[in-house]
Amino acid sequence: MRNILLIDDEEKLRTLLSRIISLEGFEVIQAGDCKTALKKLEQFDIDIALCDVKLPDGNGVDFSQKIKEKYPNIEVILLTAYGNIPDSVQAIKNGAFDYITKGDDNNKIVPLLYRALEKVNLSKKVQQLQKRIDDKYSFDNVIGKSKTIISALELAQKVAKTDATVLLLGETGTGKEVFAQAIHSSSNRSNKPFVAINCSAFSKDLLESEMFGHKAGAFTGATKDKKGLFEEANTGTLFLDEIGEMNIELQAKLLRVLETGEFLKVGESKVSKTNVRIIAATHRDLKKEIEVGNFREDLFYRLSVFQINLPSLRERLSDIEILANYFVNLFSSKSNNQSKKLSPEFIDALINHEWKGNIRELKNIIERSIILSSSDVLSIEDLPIELQNYSTLPKNGKQLSAFDLASAEKLHIQKVLNYTNGNKTRTAELLNIALTTLYRKLNEYGID
Repeated sequence: MRNILLIDDEEKLRTLLSRIISLEGFEVIQAGDCKTALKKLEQFDIDIALCDVKLPDGNGVDFSQKIKEKYPNIEVILLTAYGNIPDSVQAIKNGAFDYITKGDDNNKIVPLLYRALEKVNLSKKVQQLQKRIDDKYSFDNVIGKSKTIISALELAQKVAKTDATVLLLGETGTGKEVFAQAIHSSSNRSNKPFVAINCSAFSKDLLESEMFGHKAGAFTGATKDKKGLFEEANTGTLFLDEIGEMNIELQAKLLRVLETGEFLKVGESKVSKTNVRIIAATHRDLKKEIEVGNFREDLFYRLSVFQINLPSLRERLSDIEILANYFVNLFSSKSNNQSKKLSPEFIDALINHEWKGNIRELKNIIERSIILSSSDVLSIEDLPIELQNYSTLPKNGKQLSAFDLASAEKLHIQKVLNYTNGNKTRTAELLNIALTTLYRKLNEYGID
């Protein structure tokens, strides 16, 4: 139902207008003054407010501003017996949709309501889309319950509300961009641009042009001016993925932007200014890169105001089953199929894999398994051959067969470790063995 709030102290006029508007299928709620109107706004989901300019306890032009401040999606149409230009100008400045004269413009009210309703519906759609985007990139999309991922999540949530530069460290596929988007989405810049670039995907000269922009004629092929990412991300967040791959000469220019907020476009002498928050990420050990001369030490300390280490999948084995089920539900939903279950052997094979590609690799394997599976249960036969034979080489080099006692013991210890989220003291208690014995077996079986 489309709800209209009619605010006017003349009861006869309210009754007449209410009848006209109701015949168009609108639900009309009436109020004779500002105080009553505020109560009605709290009680009902109002789409449009039709408000008289002169009210017993206030001025409609000023009241329209109060409505828009508290309920920005409501469109306000002001009615007056004596129209004047200053009032109409101020009404529009205060956010009113329109300003019309009573009596003379009564025949315009219904068409005006429909135009206002179109704007209301558009605002609601935009709001719904924004909510979907916010939900997609929120911290709720970080899946897992292990201590290592919870610790990283808590740090990210704390730094999100600030403007501090963040450096995300972790192996490829650990979810660095997911964290960067979640930090931006939870920040005060969430309604501003989020711009991402992978520094390893461009040569030095091309990356400089992408980041800072260029003037027409700056180099061969530069036929027109181009905005750089620092301009595109202005007032928002710029995510520099794989920052460790950036050329050291370009690092000096990036340092200047971080310190002064100023940069030069390629081929231009005029300084440009920007206000962006930087989130950087890399899988490299930047301290080692500094030692060999590949990364500037001053840039490292400027970027690492707040460091967050994202754990590899090998460091959060208890999350593998949770993530696997999440991806199963995701891909089943996309293909409009019933969600599949995971067999115990399937889960064991996932837990015993190395996961050099981390979450990204797990996601791809689950998608492949769902495509291959013809059953309601994902079995070990649905996995790639290298995961089907999930026996591993321990540190002492001895091969464990999937059928011998040592292999069964290894798998059992691994399961208990997963249950305790890697707590070795608790694991030893549950296994009823000494902690020193547990450490010896972990070393023997090559369990990290």
